[in-house]
Amino acid sequence: MKAVPFRQFVLKVHSRCNLSCDYCYVYEMADQAWRNQPRRMSETTVNHAVERIAAHAVTHRLPSLAVILHGGEPLMAGTGFLADLVRRLRATVPAQVEVSMQTNGVLLTEERLKTLTDIGVKIGVSLDGDARATDRHRRFADGRGSHRHVDRALRLLGQDRFRNAFSGLLCTVDLEHPPLTTYKALLAYEPPAVDFLLPHGTWVHPPPGREADSVGTPYADWLLPIFDRWYDQQETWVRLFGEVTQSVLGGTPAVEGLGLRPSTVVVVDTDGSIKQLDSLSATYPGAADLGLNVSADSFDTALSHPLTGLRQGGIKSLAAPCRSCAVVRTCGGGLFTHRYHGSTGFINPSVYCPDLLRLISVVRDRVSADLARAAQ
Repeated sequence: MKAVPFRQFVLKVHSRCNLSCDYCYVYEMADQAWRNQPRRMSETTVNHAVERIAAHAVTHRLPSLAVILHGGEPLMAGTGFLADLVRRLRATVPAQVEVSMQTNGVLLTEERLKTLTDIGVKIGVSLDGDARATDRHRRFADGRGSHRHVDRALRLLGQDRFRNAFSGLLCTVDLEHPPLTTYKALLAYEPPAVDFLLPHGTWVHPPPGREADSVGTPYADWLLPIFDRWYDQQETWVRLFGEVTQSVLGGTPAVEGLGLRPSTVVVVDTDGSIKQLDSLSATYPGAADLGLNVSADSFDTALSHPLTGLRQGGIKSLAAPCRSCAVVRTCGGGLFTHRYHGSTGFINPSVYCPDLLRLISVVRDRVSADLARAAQ
């Protein structure tokens, strides 16, 4: 297959975090390489990364691309550092550059928000619902909950002067908390979008409440009451439901972990290492490593790596049960990370396969029934 150019560049500008979330794939799962990473991306590494992104844009004539500032916690790099990086990107890359940041929100202040807003950075905040749900997992190292700090930040971000910078909320699904209670807590901040993230797990280490060989659907069962409310009321854009619905209507899902569109995400770590999906840290040590670095290697070299080919391979790269599945066009085999098995690598259905099948089937049937009624 002809490789598809990268269009989403995740820059891990800081390798440490000010929270100690117990489900974090970076710090709590298989790959502990973060311990050996520089704390902050150096000026030299920033220059190399920006130059490589620009060269990729030129080579592939990209009219636009996205840069995601990530970590660890990216705000620990300092807003002055981030502002200089963004200005350098926009001055060097000959394409429209959309810059966003995913933060836990704890360090967001009025001054920092003003800086980020002025340079056009879109801000996504991680929050797992109300105080009880959030503080169950998203805690400081000393055990204190983070919810009140994030609540303060989100109230600032919701003000008219900063509102345009707010890109949405990222919520990791927790089966221990009622779905509608969680959703209502998120809606209280009037987010422009909500992303529900399935906890990272594999066939080796299944996610909480999900037995690897079970046909049960605990995650679909948790998500479906929220889907029903979202479908009826449309209070915000829920990316998972929106992408599945669009796929049912004939569109192509545009998010990682759904559909058969080739993955165009690449990661640059704080030491300049070019890597695959960051969430591969949940599988085994070194799973995301390509042996490349922006100091010496182009992103085109990363495009030719076999693991990139597997991530971009579409239906041909999926396990046999997936290729013959009725919802494969929407599911796409699930997130690449969630397919991992110790003996067969990534050529497996997602560990969430039963959940994805049920969720997509229910959405498809609901949309199809409405279309049939409308056609009468």
